[in-house]
Amino acid sequence: MAIVPQNSDAFLREVDDELRRSRMAGFWRRWGIAVAVAAVLVLAVAGGLLWWRHNRTVQAGVDSERMVAALDAVERGDLPAAAPALDALAKSPRDGISGAARLTAADVAFSRGDRAAALAAYVAIAGDADLPAPFRDAALIRQTLIDFDTVPPATVIARLKPLAVAGKPWFGSAAELTGMAHVKAGQLAQAGPIFAAIAADAQVPDSLRRRAVQMAGALGVDASMGEEEQ
Repeated sequence: MAIVPQNSDAFLREVDDELRRSRMAGFWRRWGIAVAVAAVLVLAVAGGLLWWRHNRTVQAGVDSERMVAALDAVERGDLPAAAPALDALAKSPRDGISGAARLTAADVAFSRGDRAAALAAYVAIAGDADLPAPFRDAALIRQTLIDFDTVPPATVIARLKPLAVAGKPWFGSAAELTGMAHVKAGQLAQAGPIFAAIAADAQVPDSLRRRAVQMAGALGVDASMGEEEQ
């Protein structure tokens, strides 16, 4: 026969402890397997995530090496070797690699005299919202260089308006094409200040600034300050 503790508080604590042990035992009998499975799944997911990150890093490194090799081939003039590599890299899930490969392939097509293929490629890149802006902007500039003579000046001006802003990366090239479009349209009063702004911008390449100084002067706009800063 069990001996009842003289202290009722001690007795209640013993009952409470026994009840908790009983509940825990029941819990593990009922849910132990499910908890174990959940723990395994958590570990598997965590392990899979780590593997995915590692594999992604490794693959990015491989793609980068292939891109460098393709660019080296282009620089050597070995276009037959570069073309298939660029085609493969253009399908990379990494936007930076894909964009660089597509833009380089379009440049190669243009350098080989295939203006139609180059133009189509530039248009596709410029319109691909999934690519980072630098690739799209570069493609838009190249597209405009190719079709400048075949589209209305107003189209060139409107197309390049977002890029022909002082401080933007493509300001020099975009502004020069915009200024030339104004000249083509006979809007000389609008063109002159644009070339003067290019000449005055120290961030613009010197060769482009020199051309802008000459164009501004020919249009009767003094751009000598820009010329002196060079």
